[in-house]
Amino acid sequence: MQILKSAYLYFLFNKNNFLDFLKKIYFTTNYYNRSLLTKIPRQFYFYPKPNLLFSESHEMNFNFNLSKFNTNEFWKKKSNEKDEKYINSFEWLYLINRKNDVLVIQRLISLWIYKNRKYQKLTWENTLISKRIISWILNADIILNNANATFKNSFYQSIVSQINHLKRNSNISANSTDKFKTISAIIITGLVFKEYENNYENGIKDLKKLVELFFDDDGFPLNRNSSDLFEISKFLILIKDAIKDAQKYVPEFLEKIVEKNIANLNYLLSPNHNLPLFNGTKINNLEEYIKYLKSQDYKIKKVDKIIGNIQVLKNKKCHVFFDTGSPPKKGFLESYQAGPLSFEYYFENEKVITNCGFGSGISKKAILLSRLSSAHSTLTINDTSIIKFNHVTLVDRDMPMSLKNRFLISDTLKSEDDIFLKMRATHNGYEKEFGCSHKREISLNKNNYSLFGMDEIIKNNHDKKIKFNIYFHLFPGVNAVRTIGGENILIQIKKNKSLIFSSKGEKLALEKSLFFGGNKILHNLCISIFGEFTEKTRQIKWEIKKDS
Repeated sequence: MQILKSAYLYFLFNKNNFLDFLKKIYFTTNYYNRSLLTKIPRQFYFYPKPNLLFSESHEMNFNFNLSKFNTNEFWKKKSNEKDEKYINSFEWLYLINRKNDVLVIQRLISLWIYKNRKYQKLTWENTLISKRIISWILNADIILNNANATFKNSFYQSIVSQINHLKRNSNISANSTDKFKTISAIIITGLVFKEYENNYENGIKDLKKLVELFFDDDGFPLNRNSSDLFEISKFLILIKDAIKDAQKYVPEFLEKIVEKNIANLNYLLSPNHNLPLFNGTKINNLEEYIKYLKSQDYKIKKVDKIIGNIQVLKNKKCHVFFDTGSPPKKGFLESYQAGPLSFEYYFENEKVITNCGFGSGISKKAILLSRLSSAHSTLTINDTSIIKFNHVTLVDRDMPMSLKNRFLISDTLKSEDDIFLKMRATHNGYEKEFGCSHKREISLNKNNYSLFGMDEIIKNNHDKKIKFNIYFHLFPGVNAVRTIGGENILIQIKKNKSLIFSSKGEKLALEKSLFFGGNKILHNLCISIFGEFTEKTRQIKWEIKKDS
């Protein structure tokens, strides 16, 4: 049955690939190109402010000096796809000298329009079109400054052609995050061009449907990816602020989802302004984003309940993030990782225990490795990952992701007494293959800031021998060595700041590991508690405390 299912998926996937191939040939035809040329706008209804979209580019402390470039050489193919996409996104417009580069900008845009007047596979990709149209519109005040009628006509026509292409093909966006970008570009054109007000009206309807589809009732993504929460919130805020600038009524659903998004990001914010690396999240420093929100008078509300099934413990010196969520539903697995009951730990604003990140900014191989349970600060049994991802690997790694087996989280609890803040949860992910469930409890001492953990493996089969490994990945740059007695591990955070990791009566190992959370693979260290047992239950207790 599984072979037949795989064969069917393979046939369906290749059928869709073939249709996509034919469609892209059609896109290059003169007929399709002419069909994109609808009514050309006469002017901008208003000029949106360039800072409406928060961009990391805004925070760079240098200008993109166009005077240094030869305009005839500017659009030559770049050495790698990342640079090629950045240049063609026009996001560098946020970095230019807004007083002296006007003529150069107009020349570069004219050359781009001429070179890309018909569909090109890379430059007409949906996400790139969306970024480019938004960059053009948010910088239109300088682009069109003293421009002649010919340039304006060409510029407006190019925007309309690209947007018409987006509208016809928005359903083929690679993932939900890209769809939000696409809808944002469509809505913005409907605000600035009176001739295309229907782009705004239809775009808002599509946005409402997408918000209802992608977020839960608390405004957290159903794919459980905090990086997507961060990225999408930027575009929702762009739409909201552009609507206000256009002196239109902001839809109630948009007001609510923006407020929830911001509150959720604040709930997950670590002491160093990053997000916990669960479920495909990668390193994103939100310090400048929070400053940006405050500068735009956004109120950041405090969340007083568990969001996204991620529990948080906080006190003056420690932060702990604990993932107690089951896998996302089918259709939301593009960035899911197999790390239930994993946790991340901060001590005095320094990250100590981490997950290894997703690898989406590195390579497909890095993504594949980051999906293993051993890439998380959690448990593996018999060297087996908790989740098996169902690729049709015999033929194509680009097949949509699915799960061979799922699991449920139960027995979740968060409590507090005079001494401890506590979190607890259980999952049954190893039940089908090994007859085991995994219960984890984490406690934070409010007085001496020690972190206590208890991992319990519960078996259905008494006689079966179980081999276990519990991983504690250290953040890159955090060093560790065995103590003289060999029973504990000294975690060196900084020169004068260290912790002791101990697990009385257990075997400890200090291993090399890999970190995929940034733009390149980094080396880090990993503490492992390992052993085997045949009893019905096995409790493994561990502690992280300040080195005296």
